[in-house]
Amino acid sequence: MTDIVVIGGGWAGCSASLAAIKAGAEVLLLERTDMLLGCGLAGGIMRNNGRYTAAEELKRLGNGELIDAADACSLQVNISFPGHEHASLYDTVSMEPVVRRLLQDMGVKIRFESRVTEVVKCSERRIEGVVLTEGETVAGDVFIEATGSAGPMSNCARHGNGCSMCVLRCPSFGPRVSLSLAAGVADIAGTRKNEQYGSFSGSCELNKNSLKAELRNQLEKKGVVVIPLPESYVNLDLLQMKACHQYARPDYVRNIILLDTGGRVKMMMPFCPLELLRTLPGLEYATYEHSRGGGNSLRFLSRAPRDNAMRVTGLDNLFCAGEKAGFFVGHTEAMVTGSVAGLNSVRSVTGKPCLELPTSLVCGDLIAFENAALADRQALQKRYTFAGGEYFDRMAELELYTTDHDTIVKRVDKTGLTGVFAGAKILTQTTTSQSDDTGSETLPQGDVRHRHLAAVSGQKFI
Repeated sequence: MTDIVVIGGGWAGCSASLAAIKAGAEVLLLERTDMLLGCGLAGGIMRNNGRYTAAEELKRLGNGELIDAADACSLQVNISFPGHEHASLYDTVSMEPVVRRLLQDMGVKIRFESRVTEVVKCSERRIEGVVLTEGETVAGDVFIEATGSAGPMSNCARHGNGCSMCVLRCPSFGPRVSLSLAAGVADIAGTRKNEQYGSFSGSCELNKNSLKAELRNQLEKKGVVVIPLPESYVNLDLLQMKACHQYARPDYVRNIILLDTGGRVKMMMPFCPLELLRTLPGLEYATYEHSRGGGNSLRFLSRAPRDNAMRVTGLDNLFCAGEKAGFFVGHTEAMVTGSVAGLNSVRSVTGKPCLELPTSLVCGDLIAFENAALADRQALQKRYTFAGGEYFDRMAELELYTTDHDTIVKRVDKTGLTGVFAGAKILTQTTTSQSDDTGSETLPQGDVRHRHLAAVSGQKFI
């Protein structure tokens, strides 16, 4: 049995774990904190713009459990906000326990509060184990690094506004450590236009109960509220700082844009001083949930060089996913890269060629396009997402962007990769299942995913 060790339990690590276990491996997921999802604990936006296309491709490719779970936990569906259409917003409070249960039901072993600090190599190109803070060495056949690209706190101080005590919680659980760098492979750091390193995370979170009742009710009814800012408050320089280039447009600094993500409210600004925020109608008692008003997490400081199969350059048995694998923004993007890394981690030791998704699919084109772009130094300032910016424009130009379910199914089927991530035991069920009237797959009664989603659907946050 192949032993796969996944380091980092964000969306990328969770997706990689599912793909690897369905490919027949024993999977151990090591998570630095006491919760899964990482940045996904403060995110919540799914299916906006080209992410719809990518989500449906990933489901047809056979690793759609996390997409289904996010859909099941969505409080707001098919909403629009500046520059974004047909978005879903999942409940960031309820999402993590749902994903935790899903992974455990599928057989993934999870160890929390397990921060990896070193690697042990058996040769120049191979890792034989990773070392935890306490000194324990965890061995494996193949390793997947999905540690993200934010932190440690010194980087947030050096290149940002200092530690904001964000959702990544470095003060409590210790900072991220780059395993590719520890293994001797130099990282690539993203920059901003002023040549400073990293980008500010694209939003802050507010406690929903700190909003006045009228504003809170409006938000829960519509999913989004736009509050114009006085001209004296507008700071266009913030647009150059944002990690999420799909939100780097004037609407997001001329207004406070609030999104309903459950018990918390997503505020689409890198940061905003609390005293300024409380001068706005409905926000007189606003309170930040994780971050402080003067800063947010600094990301894109640690990208590993890799090929399009997600293998780290120069190492035979280290793969990468999520922000560690590229200047990617978003949950769907993390799930896609994690799926490829998870499957190929198993293929690499079972004699099968590693899979590179074809560029006729947006899932494959994003991976290849970001990698090729790095030949130009200007790419260090760019961020890539299905939801907006340069890559979404590319999707439209290539006629890859669509919300037509049948078109997406036919596109995937044409590649011959339908169900490639599903694994032998699930493949027959998922590829022969019928679509319901909404265009989503009807899962068979015997499928773990069906039992999981059936249990979820009865909870009041659906």
